Amino acid sequence: MATARFFRHSTQFFQHYIPTEFIILGIFEFAALIAAFYMAVELRFAGGHWPKDFGPVFPKALVFALIIQMSLIAMAGYQRHSQDTIEHMALRVAGSMVLGMVPLGLVYYLFPQFVLGRGGVAIAVLFGFLLIVITRVFFKRIEDDRDLRVKVLVLGAGETADLVQNAHRSGELSGLNIVGYVPMPGDREGKEKDPVLALDTPLIEFVEKARIDEIVLAADDRRKGLPVQDLLDCKMSGVEVLDLLTFFEREAGKIRLDIMNPSWLYLSDGFRESTFARLGKRSFDLALCLLLLPLALPIMAVISIVSLVDSSFREPVLYRQTRVSENGKLFTIYKFRSMCSEAEKDGVARWAEKNDPRITRLGAVLRKCRLDELPQLFNVLKGDMSFVGPRPERPEFVEQLAASIPYYNERHRVKPGLTGWAQICYSYGASEEDGLEKLQYDLYYVKNYSIMIDLLILLQTAEVVLLGKGAH
Repeated sequence: MATARFFRHSTQFFQHYIPTEFIILGIFEFAALIAAFYMAVELRFAGGHWPKDFGPVFPKALVFALIIQMSLIAMAGYQRHSQDTIEHMALRVAGSMVLGMVPLGLVYYLFPQFVLGRGGVAIAVLFGFLLIVITRVFFKRIEDDRDLRVKVLVLGAGETADLVQNAHRSGELSGLNIVGYVPMPGDREGKEKDPVLALDTPLIEFVEKARIDEIVLAADDRRKGLPVQDLLDCKMSGVEVLDLLTFFEREAGKIRLDIMNPSWLYLSDGFRESTFARLGKRSFDLALCLLLLPLALPIMAVISIVSLVDSSFREPVLYRQTRVSENGKLFTIYKFRSMCSEAEKDGVARWAEKNDPRITRLGAVLRKCRLDELPQLFNVLKGDMSFVGPRPERPEFVEQLAASIPYYNERHRVKPGLTGWAQICYSYGASEEDGLEKLQYDLYYVKNYSIMIDLLILLQTAEVVLLGKGAH
């Protein structure tokens, strides 16, 4: 039983939870990519005419596998929604392969010793695609046949348990098997649950028989009586027992504000900050900035010229706006102008909307590709922003949101970023409701920040940019 649970549970790396199933899948796929490269080598040099300076194969295969696997991560290939259908999965893998060809070409240009040979990389990519699709189909079949999805038992069948049911039905908790809801004393009447379980045996017996992996406490009133001894028996038998907030944090990557109390914030793990971590993050920002600026400057020059021509030299190229940074400090953010100059001529701050009429023709293209945000590289250089963090908001919106949303100012505990956890998990925020939803992801980032989650966010930002997610 313990082995099965190890496979099903999330594994925590540097404060961030990753489903163990995807760690195992990633290991198998890394091996498949190595094998694909060796197969391509054998086919490319089938006649035995190996170049004299070809060198060892394994380092070349390692570089190939690492880059392609990072492309899979960037295209959300290791998220539960990417496994919905075989067609969806195959398209995502194909897109990852195409995306991976770009960094592969750059690496081969800078380090020719890793080059496989003319046509060899294309063969390796084709083999890699076939082996990964086969691996995923096989993996999914095993998962379905043996029911390896995480089995969750919810203690509670009232209003609080509605949160679990709604999130599961909406797909937010996809990949989990909600075995049932057990009514608890004090539960208020909620939505009809499916299924509601009236246990006629001790909880530990049901848990072992149904092979439950996690028990989630979702009773409306815990003071009316939880089965404390039964829960202790389950915990000592290796079953996870989670409060609702921790459950959502682990499985959905967010901190639910509608059920949070201050004690959970200061008693839970996380919110760690050290001088070493801040220095490491700043060093990473500077290094990445200096690496990207030589590539970005020519693009920025072209955009500037096109912007001037598009406005008949009547409008400024750059747009400056006051935003809120770390600890509530105000700073000036730089962007390429994407709206007409009279977008807020009455002085009233407005949210950007879908198909906003204030956006210019060029601005629509720049926003779709996120190119309007390139000048923010200088904000990162100045230290006003980081590459990863909550998106900075205007002071007017911050005042409005902080007045209506509890804990809103906690997102200002870290520097704002060009991209962030909320940006890859949620669409563009254009209302107070969106602000509340994004804050829940921002608080998860603030609580669980590490260099690992920064790298993960940067990689997955590629999908947001390439697919134009949330662009207004």
